[in-house]
Amino acid sequence: MFKLDKTDRAILAELQKDGRLANNLLAEKVGLSPSPCLRRVKALEEAGIVERYVAVLNPQAVGMNLTVFVRVWLTSQDAEATDHFSREASLLPEVVECHLMVGDCDFLLRVMTTDLAAYRQFQTQHLTRIRGVKSVKTELPMQTIKQTTEIPLR
Repeated sequence: MFKLDKTDRAILAELQKDGRLANNLLAEKVGLSPSPCLRRVKALEEAGIVERYVAVLNPQAVGMNLTVFVRVWLTSQDAEATDHFSREASLLPEVVECHLMVGDCDFLLRVMTTDLAAYRQFQTQHLTRIRGVKSVKTELPMQTIKQTTEIPLR
């Protein structure tokens, strides 16, 4: 297991803010010279701590104006049923998060679509047609207060 020190955490915090930050600027921000900084970044990547670098898009700018949360109940909670649902949900591009839950529902999904009509079509033509889905309940957020991709590094 990779042991993170204060400098590694500082590097990761900066990379979470800007994954395209040039190494010389990153090194300056975390108090290292460029060569040791680059070695640390490579070590973090090789250890799997930095999985990949991505562009975070503005959903409205690309027409994805609706985010909903969907609670899903299955007819059975055995391994076959949950594995099947997991595989099928993973294939749906509208599903941007899928969580197997402990508690009231079996799965919690975050789904993004263009509008309510598109979500309704997704629900009836894809989601509820997955074998084993007993019921779904959709929650519509009124306002997003906080949404981040940054993992806290205390």
